[in-house]
Amino acid sequence: MSALSPESLRDVILQSLDRSAEIPDSRELAWDGKLLKTAEEQAVVRAALDSLASKEMVEYKQITTTSYSLTEEGDGIVSNGSHEYRVWQVLPVKGQGEPVGVPDLKKLLGDETTKVGQMRAFKNKWIAKDGAGFVRAAEAPVDETLNVIKEIKETGIVPGGEAAAKELQKRKLITPKKHIHYSISKGPQFSTEVKQLETDLTVEMLQSGAWKSSDFKQYNFAATGVPTDGGALHPLLKVREEFQKIFFDMGFTEMPTNRFVESAFWNFDAMFVPQQHPAREMQDTFYVKNPVKALKPDSEYYERVRKIHEEGGFGSIGYRAPFNQDESEKLLLRTHTTAVTTDMLYKLANQPGGFKPAKMFSIDRVFRNETADATHLAEFHQVEGLVADYDITLGHLIAFMQEFFGKTGNTKLRFKPAYNPYTEPSMEVFSWHDGLGKWIEIANSGIFRPEMLEPMGLPKGVRVLGWGMSLERPTMIKYKIQDIRTLVGHKTDLDQVKKRPAVRLEKGDD
Repeated sequence: MSALSPESLRDVILQSLDRSAEIPDSRELAWDGKLLKTAEEQAVVRAALDSLASKEMVEYKQITTTSYSLTEEGDGIVSNGSHEYRVWQVLPVKGQGEPVGVPDLKKLLGDETTKVGQMRAFKNKWIAKDGAGFVRAAEAPVDETLNVIKEIKETGIVPGGEAAAKELQKRKLITPKKHIHYSISKGPQFSTEVKQLETDLTVEMLQSGAWKSSDFKQYNFAATGVPTDGGALHPLLKVREEFQKIFFDMGFTEMPTNRFVESAFWNFDAMFVPQQHPAREMQDTFYVKNPVKALKPDSEYYERVRKIHEEGGFGSIGYRAPFNQDESEKLLLRTHTTAVTTDMLYKLANQPGGFKPAKMFSIDRVFRNETADATHLAEFHQVEGLVADYDITLGHLIAFMQEFFGKTGNTKLRFKPAYNPYTEPSMEVFSWHDGLGKWIEIANSGIFRPEMLEPMGLPKGVRVLGWGMSLERPTMIKYKIQDIRTLVGHKTDLDQVKKRPAVRLEKGDD
C-alpha cells in the first residue's frame, strides 16, 4: 500500500462513512491494517478532513482529551512506594522503639523523601511527634498515592478527576499530554467519489459555456491570505514614533533637523564648548574636506561668542584662551542635535516680537568618529528636548524629567550631578532596570549656561532646560537586541524587521 497521505486517506474516510454514516472517533480509522492513533497520523487525518469539508462532503468536530504519564519521581513511587509511606515504614510503634529524628530519617531515606514524606504523613495522621523524633500513629495505612500512580501508569487516566490531576502535577509526579481526534459525519454533498472542483472561472469556460455544468469550490473567507511582501517599519522608526507621540501630547513642537553638516561654530562655539575641548579632535569628530569652510554667522553674534570665550562676560571669566576663526568655520558632521537646539534658541531670541516661551524637541541622526562594537556605532540617533521660559529652575527640570520619563515606562529615577561645558547645573538621569537588576543611565540633562544664552540675545530672566538620550538604547531594550550592529547596518536581518511587532513604551520596558 502507498504511504499515508491526505489524498489516499480521503477514500478511506468516505468508504467508512458510506458503511456507517458516522465515525465517532477518527482514531478507529485504519491504514494498512494499523489504527491511526498517533498525533502525526491524526494530523494527516485533519488534512484529509479539511479537503473533504471544503467540498461539503463531510462535517467534523475536533475532540481534545488529556492523558497522563509518570515523571521520574512518579516511577520511583511505583518501585518504592510513596514518600509518606516510606517514612511511616521506618518509624517504630510508640513505646516499642526509639523515636527517629529528622537527621536519621535523612540518612535512611534521603533529603527529598524525608521532607515530602514527613509533611504528608503528618497530614494523613500516619505519624506523630515523640520528643525529638517521630513514631507511628496509624497501624496499617493504605498507600493510596501508590495505588493511584499505578493506575495512571496502566491507563493514563487520573482517578478523581481534574482536581486530583492538578494535585499530582503540583507534586511533580505526572505530566499531561493533549490528544486530538475527530468525530466525522456526512456532509450535504457527500459522495464516495471526490470531484475535482474548479477554482477559477476562465475565459474558455465562458466562451464554451462549460461553466454551466462545472462545480466550483466555495470561497473560504476564514482562510489566511497570502502574506504581503510590502514595506515594513524599522524598529528604530517604531520607537521614534512613540517618542514623538509623547512629545506632542506634552505640547512640544518638532525642530527641523535636516542639516547633517554643521559648522564648528554652531556645533561647539555657540554652545560654549572650548576650542581646546577633546571632543573637537579628529579622533572624535568627522570633519568635511570639501568645502573646507562654512559661511560665517551674523557678525555681531559671532563677535559676542568670541568675546565670551576669550574674555568672559555676563558674570563669567570665559576660557581665557585665543578664539580661532578658522577653527570656528570648519565643517563637520554634527556630533549632537544640540547644534540644532542652539540655532533654534538663537532664532527664538531674535524673532519678531521678541522671545516667547517654547517647548521643542528633535529626533535625528548624529555622527561620532567611534569604532563600532556591540554598543557603539559611528552613526546613531539622538532624542533631544528643551523648555525655554522665565525663571524656571533645577526643580522644574527634575519634575519634568519624572513626568517625561514616566510616560516612557521609567518610573524609578535617580539624578546624579555631572559636567557639561554648556549646562550648569548638569545631571545624568538613571532608571532602575528590573531585568538587569541595576540602575542604568538613560539621559543627560541640565540648564543651559548664561554664557551660551545671553550672547544670543535672550532676556536675562530666561532659563532653558535641556536633555538628550539615544534612540538606540530604548529600542534595543524593547526588542531584546544584544548587539547594536544587528539593529543598524549590513548585519540587519530584514526578515526580523518585517516580523517585529508595533511598540508601546510601557512600564517596565526600559
